Amino acid sequence: MNSLHLKSFTRCKRKAWLDFKGKKSYEVWSPHKAIDKINQFQIFSEFCNGEIYTGLKACENGYQGVIGLKIKGNLLQNINAEIRPQLLVKTKGKSKWGQYKYIPVVYKLGHKTTKEHLFDLAFSSMLLESFQESKIEKGLVISSFDEKANIEEIYLNKKLRKKVLNVLLSLNECLEGFMPEITQDRKKCTICSWQKFCDKEANENGYLTDIDGIGSKTASLLITNGISDTKTLASYSEKQLGEKLSKFNHQKYEKASIFIKQAQAYISGKPYCISNENVNNYLLEKICSGFYIFDIESNPDNKHDFLYGFLKINNIFTKQEDLIYKPILNLKNNKGESYRKIIEILFSQNEWPVLHYGETEKIAIINVAKNLNFSFEEIDSLASRFIDLHTLIRKSWILPLKNYGLKTVSNWLGFEWMQKNVSGSKALYWWIQYQITGNEIFLKKIIQYNKDDCLATLKIAEYLIKNQLKKN
Repeated sequence: MNSLHLKSFTRCKRKAWLDFKGKKSYEVWSPHKAIDKINQFQIFSEFCNGEIYTGLKACENGYQGVIGLKIKGNLLQNINAEIRPQLLVKTKGKSKWGQYKYIPVVYKLGHKTTKEHLFDLAFSSMLLESFQESKIEKGLVISSFDEKANIEEIYLNKKLRKKVLNVLLSLNECLEGFMPEITQDRKKCTICSWQKFCDKEANENGYLTDIDGIGSKTASLLITNGISDTKTLASYSEKQLGEKLSKFNHQKYEKASIFIKQAQAYISGKPYCISNENVNNYLLEKICSGFYIFDIESNPDNKHDFLYGFLKINNIFTKQEDLIYKPILNLKNNKGESYRKIIEILFSQNEWPVLHYGETEKIAIINVAKNLNFSFEEIDSLASRFIDLHTLIRKSWILPLKNYGLKTVSNWLGFEWMQKNVSGSKALYWWIQYQITGNEIFLKKIIQYNKDDCLATLKIAEYLIKNQLKKN
C-alpha cells in the first residue's frame, strides 16, 4: 500500500480498494487530478524559488525542493508500505546526506486542513525518518489564496502518528479483503474517477442516495425505518412516509411527496408534471420577442470567470444553424474590455430576458456591473432580466434523473455535446493548458464546449415552453 491509497481511504474505502485492485479499464480520467497536479507544481515551484528537482540525486545534492521520490519500508506487523511525498523541502538539521534534512510538504486546495493532509504528512514522516536517518518534528501544508502562498506548520506528534498507524492497519485489512460497499455520501463521488463504475451498481441495487434530495443522513433515517431501496420508497404513501420524516418538521409531508414521486419517476423512467402554470406562462411571455442564453466558464479557486458565452435567439423556433453565438474571453489584464463587451451585448436588446442554468451566471453579471460602478437601481434592473431555468425545471417537473444538473437534464432530453466526456472541470483544464502553452486549440475546445452548454440550456428552455404551449 502507498500514500495514495491512504489518501483515497480517508475519503472512501471503496475508492482505495479500486485504486489497488480495480480494473483500470473501468476508471475514467479525471481532469480534477490533472488540475490539482498543475496547481500543486506551480505553488511548490514558487515556494522553492524554482529550485525543484526529481528523485534521490536531488536529495544527495541538497536541492531546496525534491519531487518524484518513492520510499519503501516496513511498518507494523510487517506491512509493506511506500510513500510518494508530494514535495520534500530542505531545512536545517542533520541527515545521512550532510548538515541538512528534508521535511514533507502537501498541497491544500481550499481553506480547510483535513485528516487527509495530516495523515499524508504523518505517514510520509514515518518512512522518511529512517530513510534519511533524521528525526522529523513537523510538516508543511501549502495553499494558495488570492495568488499568494499560505504556509501552515503541522507538528507530527505521537498522538497523530499513532492514529495514522491504526488507519494504516485498517487500510491494509481493507485492501486484503473484498470490495467495500458504495459510500452512503454520494456527493463525494462527483469528482471520483470510479464514479461511473459505482453508479452502475448503485442504479441496479436501487440506492436511496441516487434519489435527488436524499443525502446520506436522510438515507440512514429511511433505512432505520425499513425503507432500504428506491422500490420500497416508491411504494409508500405520503402520509406513511411523512410520519417517519419528523426531522423536517412542518415540511415532512411535502418532502415525503417529493421523495416518493422522485423515486417513482426514477424507476418508471417517466417525468411527473407539477402543476405550476404561472411559472411557465411567465417564461412564455418573457421570451416572446427574443432572448439571450448565457453561460460562463470559470476557475472558482482563483475567482476568475475566463469565458462568457452569449447565444442570441430572436425566436424560440429559429433553426440552430441560424443562431448567433458570441464568446467573450476574459483575460485578467484586460477585464475592462471584456466587461464593456458584455454590457454592450446585454443593452443592445435592453428588454430581452437572459436565460441561464444555475445561479453563478447571474452573480457573475452583478459582479461585472459592480466593477463598472453601476448604481443599485441599474444593478437591480439588470438582475431582474435573468431567469434561472434550473429553478423553473425543478418547480415544474419531477424528472426520472438522479440530479438536475445541466448535463443530466439536457442529455435526458437528447442533447449531445460535440466533444465527448466534457465538463466544466475539463474546460478549466484546457484553460490552464492554454495559459501555459498559448496553443489556440485549447481555446477552440473551450469555446465549443461553452457554445454547447448554451445550446443545452436552450434545449431545456424549449422543453419547458413546448410543454406549456401544449397545455395552452
